[in-house]
Amino acid sequence: MAAQKAMDRTERLAIIRIRGNVGVRRSIRDTLQMFRLFRVNHAVIIDNRKSYMGMLKKTKDYITWGKINRESLIELLRKRGKLIGNVDLTDEYVQKFTRFKSIEEFADALMNFEVELKDLPHLKPVFRLRPPKNGFKKKKKRPYHDKGELGNRDEEINELLMRMV
Repeated sequence: MAAQKAMDRTERLAIIRIRGNVGVRRSIRDTLQMFRLFRVNHAVIIDNRKSYMGMLKKTKDYITWGKINRESLIELLRKRGKLIGNVDLTDEYVQKFTRFKSIEEFADALMNFEVELKDLPHLKPVFRLRPPKNGFKKKKKRPYHDKGELGNRDEEINELLMRMV
């Protein structure tokens, strides 16, 4: 059973909420709350297990997601990682409370599923991002593959994350 769970998780995904709460069905709002995406321009990092993929499908009209790479994850943790009390995440904090010497080492372990974000004490699970520099390139209410901003972006989520960090 544990081997099956490990096989289900092969990559990390970044999810960014694009649209707000007005007119959202209750079941979709509840699913967004399960992801902890309460506001626009908030992001979370998850793995690609089957139950999450169903939740992504359900909320596809309000979020965008894709495979996050190592560099984007490091940048996200370094610039937007916050601890309780709105304190920035630093290498010293990671070194003090984990077995890792820096944010880079922690991000590598996170990408290889050796640790989870919750293993770092007092780290907030949501990353509060700015609106993207130069705005959204396309229409916010259409799927990404149809000249829009919503839905699965695959590797192109990293470009959007870099503009929002």
